[in-house]
Amino acid sequence: MTPGFDLDAVRAAFPILSREVHGQPLVYLDNAASAQKPEAVMDAMVRQTRTAYANVHRGLHTLANETTEAFEAARDKVRAFLNAPSSDTIVFARGATEGINIVANGLADRIQPGDEIVLSIMEHHSNIVPWHFLRDRHGAVLRWVGLTPDGGLDLPALEAAIGPRTRIVALTHMSNVLGTVTPAVDIVRLAHAAGAEVLLDGCQAAVHLPVDVQQLGCDYYVMSGHKLYGPTGIGVLYGAPGRLDALRPFQGGGEMIDIVETDRITYTTAPHRFEAGTPPILEAVGLGAAIDWIGQFDVSAVAAHEHALYARAVDQIQSVNGLTVHGTAPGKGAVLSFSLNGVHPHDIAQLVDRYGVAIRAGHHCAQPLMAHLGVSATARASFGIYNTMDEVDRFITALDKARHMLA
Repeated sequence: MTPGFDLDAVRAAFPILSREVHGQPLVYLDNAASAQKPEAVMDAMVRQTRTAYANVHRGLHTLANETTEAFEAARDKVRAFLNAPSSDTIVFARGATEGINIVANGLADRIQPGDEIVLSIMEHHSNIVPWHFLRDRHGAVLRWVGLTPDGGLDLPALEAAIGPRTRIVALTHMSNVLGTVTPAVDIVRLAHAAGAEVLLDGCQAAVHLPVDVQQLGCDYYVMSGHKLYGPTGIGVLYGAPGRLDALRPFQGGGEMIDIVETDRITYTTAPHRFEAGTPPILEAVGLGAAIDWIGQFDVSAVAAHEHALYARAVDQIQSVNGLTVHGTAPGKGAVLSFSLNGVHPHDIAQLVDRYGVAIRAGHHCAQPLMAHLGVSATARASFGIYNTMDEVDRFITALDKARHMLA
């Protein structure tokens, strides 16, 4: 299989891929939880620390100016990556979770008892719990949308769930468990027709799909750095023009203020309105480096490579007796969640680890989806740009050995 790029060179960019686990070469298939980091990301963060580190924005000396330039350059790289209209629509947060919480907290004053928030049953807890806060504290009603038998979003059910009291529709752009890619443009169209806003959780989609927030038309979009081959501790909240400044501030402190007096305070505008205190400076630089690194590859070639890995795994895994693949919607991403009758996913993950294969097992922060599927947990193999067909085969071999041991 020709991936459309130099796969050996890609793998060489990730030092960790050369290590062994339990005497076996590492096969890392836990990318949906957190991807490994290329040397370019690590080098960028170390170089910034070594050569030009200071706090950002308010310093007047050379190091402060150089660090501020690097920090804001990273913001503009994110803007370009998402095709946002301007850099002031991009907020740096500690992660996508904080980004969603910024929106939920910012909308709280507008929520009246009986106002509705529409979610799907396949959301990550990060896109559930903040809305539960509004249910508990402000009387909001959560409206849940189900799935089609293949794990796709039930679009007619979504349309029926959106009504005159819907205030926000908060849905994943790509499921971290099923790999389902949701029809984001249709979601936005239906919500906006009812006067509701839309937040899209793009943590998985931003890794595997081209994302154009202006084309999507969403009001808010979140993504994390560590899934995009960048560092942890950094995420992004995009807000369409006018949306962010209409939200109340999430945290108070330095940077997010305009005037502070003993009896009065005013706030600055976005994005700094939501970046209280010292921001994740080095992490932002690392995220910018990750965007530069991934940007050298053709998105369609990477997607084709990842899908070929997924297709090979599914083709081989379906011959295993008693195994169920969860999520088969057309156009889904390279995420393979599965269950094996009578075997707990934790046991599967621990046994394949003995052969150097790293997969995820658990509820994947998606307990409502687990309840919908009728399982307590699943095992999950998720593929990235650096994975190979040989690694897929080694995963299947390890899984077969684990199955025989557990049987």
